[in-house]
Amino acid sequence: MFTDQDLLQFQRRGILLDAIIKQIQYFSDGFPYTKIKEAATVDNGILVFTETTQAQYVSIYEKKAVFKLVYKFIPASGAASRMFKALFEFMDAAKSANQSELIEHPKHKAIKQFIEKIDLFAFKELLEQQLPDGLDSLIAQHQYATILSALLEEEGLNYGNLPKGLLQFHRYPNGTRTPAEEHLVEAAHYGKSTDGKAYLHFTVSPEHQARFEALIQEKQNAYEALLKVQFDISFSQQYLYTDTIAVDMDNNPFRLDDDTILFRPGGHGALIENLNDLDADLVFIKNIDNVVPDTIKSTTHHFKKVIGGVLLNAQEHIFEHLECLEGNYTEDEFIEAEQYVNFTLCTKFPASYYQLPLIEKVQFLRTKLNRPIRVCGMVKNEGEPGGGPFWTENTDGTVSLQIVESAQLDPNDAAQMNLLQTSSHFNPVDIVCSMKNHKGEKFNLLEYVNPLQGFIAEKSLGGRNLKALELPGLWNGSMSDWNTIFVEVPLLTFNPVKQVNDLLRPNHQEK
Repeated sequence: MFTDQDLLQFQRRGILLDAIIKQIQYFSDGFPYTKIKEAATVDNGILVFTETTQAQYVSIYEKKAVFKLVYKFIPASGAASRMFKALFEFMDAAKSANQSELIEHPKHKAIKQFIEKIDLFAFKELLEQQLPDGLDSLIAQHQYATILSALLEEEGLNYGNLPKGLLQFHRYPNGTRTPAEEHLVEAAHYGKSTDGKAYLHFTVSPEHQARFEALIQEKQNAYEALLKVQFDISFSQQYLYTDTIAVDMDNNPFRLDDDTILFRPGGHGALIENLNDLDADLVFIKNIDNVVPDTIKSTTHHFKKVIGGVLLNAQEHIFEHLECLEGNYTEDEFIEAEQYVNFTLCTKFPASYYQLPLIEKVQFLRTKLNRPIRVCGMVKNEGEPGGGPFWTENTDGTVSLQIVESAQLDPNDAAQMNLLQTSSHFNPVDIVCSMKNHKGEKFNLLEYVNPLQGFIAEKSLGGRNLKALELPGLWNGSMSDWNTIFVEVPLLTFNPVKQVNDLLRPNHQEK
């Protein structure tokens, strides 16, 4: 199947032949569907706190986090091209149609809104600089495609090819901010570590890292002075060896015109490698586009501290139980540990557990306690696409809390599809992690990935169909063997920008 040239290609990428063969086997065999038992709800698996309890967790976080090394981990490699999909479609249609009529078509109502509200976009001033004939004049002449071209294409602002993190999202009296800058501001309010610094780590694509670094170099000193903090900012890229092989529809390696094999990025699940590289006590994970202006940031800051406090409190109890079970424990101490795993860490034991001798029960509990921890904020589901919180059946017979994407479920299983519809909450990627054990040693996060939770998707290249493989998602299969706690957070903390007109929503227009 593979030539000497192929083997050299694998070697240059750092990918083992065994891994390639395994990936091709996944294409042939497929991945087993995840089995959800029921949706996690506020009555069963999702914690909801009163203001008093929130304040208690905020206090825990503020007292303990100052002695921890805290990081913000921000996946920021995604290109903004999908954000401008409707604009690209209009530009293409405008090549052979009257633009004044085209914009009135229901299919292009997003473009009409974009043009009518163009003054509200933070990038409007930059766009005007690209239009010597004047923005207002071009609108009056119905030259919408010229405006869109100046925004999206390389000869203009090139927004269609840049990552979201570098686009102007919000306007302030003294200028505008990109999402990358908004994350700096956030980190200063809840991410200071014991040395007084705020640590941020952005995962970026190779072609854009220099732009991110230039932005930070230009802006960092001003934000440090404004926020009275020092930033320690680092970048990484997805490793070449996390790319996955593509195959044709017969599951043979997909070959390009030069006879080399096509590899594709393995999806955000590949970032478990980058996360594993961080030497931190606490890590907050949040997507690059989920940011808001300063006027409504306080809710985000508050609930980041809430979930941080929940994690630190859980970590303290877990460490106490582990130390106890490693020594001379009493029957009551064993029962307390058992109940903690069962109820607080939401791990339902298999029937076989209750038949085990005591020494094996203790070993089981120690295994379940001695894992990375994550606390995940969950918002009420208002129709956003994506994953949600569920009780899920695991390969070891336990049932535990997991974030599950619809693509992980069998679409032909009516019972599973019905359970999916009962989900009351949505995953906004609002996660805080602890990645060290009770002895202060780093976990190897790769040991807690379920490789059987990958995805296969059909794509095309140059008119040829192909199959692509995505690794288990960062917060799905890559964290499937973590201890997981779900906490309800307000919808106000979830403000992603999936399409450009999302920037017109009130939460992105606050001054």
